[in-house]
Amino acid sequence: MRNPLKPMVDKFGLPRVIIVSFFLLLVVAAGAFRMNLLQLLSDVIRRWGMFGILALAMVPAVQCGIGLNFGISMGIVGGLLGGLIAIQLRIAENPSLVAVHPLFAMWAAVLFAIVVGVILAVGIGYLYGQLLNKVKGSEMTVTTYVGFSIIAFMNILWMLLPFNNGELIWPNAGKGLRNTISLATSFSGVMNKTLAFSIGDLTIPTGLLLFFFLMCFLVWLFMRSKTGIAMSAAGANPMFAKAAGIDVNKMRITGTVLSTVLAAVGILVYAQGFGFMQLYNGPMMMGFTSVAAVLIGGASPKRARITHVLVGTFMFQGILALGLPVANQFIPESNLSEVMRLIISNGIIIYALTQAKGGSGRE
Repeated sequence: MRNPLKPMVDKFGLPRVIIVSFFLLLVVAAGAFRMNLLQLLSDVIRRWGMFGILALAMVPAVQCGIGLNFGISMGIVGGLLGGLIAIQLRIAENPSLVAVHPLFAMWAAVLFAIVVGVILAVGIGYLYGQLLNKVKGSEMTVTTYVGFSIIAFMNILWMLLPFNNGELIWPNAGKGLRNTISLATSFSGVMNKTLAFSIGDLTIPTGLLLFFFLMCFLVWLFMRSKTGIAMSAAGANPMFAKAAGIDVNKMRITGTVLSTVLAAVGILVYAQGFGFMQLYNGPMMMGFTSVAAVLIGGASPKRARITHVLVGTFMFQGILALGLPVANQFIPESNLSEVMRLIISNGIIIYALTQAKGGSGRE
């Protein structure tokens, strides 16, 4: 007798079906424990908007042919530097901006940080793209190595950069940046608060979601532009693209730069939502979680779409948001929730790695 579920499993893949089923099981379990599902959904939506742009950074990387970009840490560093400079200059505390409205001053600070981060990310991404053009066929191995290497290098640099704002440096040492930088006086939660509204216990961070959707729309437009189409062609079939007169190396650099820029923007959106920035080893695993999110959504090392980002990020963050409180209901007053967080997040990342089978993702 034919199994009616087999076509669905064949289409979506057994690991993805298991992940979706696990998410639905968590929803049912939360309802059975009479947990506040609307509050949990609010957390899922908030996480979705905060993390989505980091996952979006995978789309141009995959489409241009470098594969799943485990090295988005390079763009993240640019974004973090933009945020640090905005805090150093105390833009959100500028009396003229605050006089207009405190939220306006916070928006000015976060947008300034984004602009600085993007400028830095363009330069970083260009050099990064040049490197990846030298190692064709081993991109994902190199991106992973580079991603970890930039974090190690920045661990040294964070102690040497000449910032002197008391909110940034260690109070006793008088130099060296703190591990966790509070955004309370700069742009903490500015996107989440803008135009936010509640329906009962369900809170919608309108400003955050609008910014996330705007970035998705801009990437969607770019991918349908002449350059975007050429970039996708170069990634899908470099030999055919070259024969058609497309500069494959240039298109790969374009995709790498765009991926790096999105990572810079994404880390600032992520940080403002949590209310702090983490330096040193904080961003180390973000490349892996971003890769896992798009793969859950249906992407592959050869093809990634905006829909993969939207669906995959929602599922990934939904599992994390629901898994911890549900685990606490099984064994209260324990550290099971932290164990579950590690098992769930690392398990999904392992799934991502099994799908990304090395190289650039080209056949």
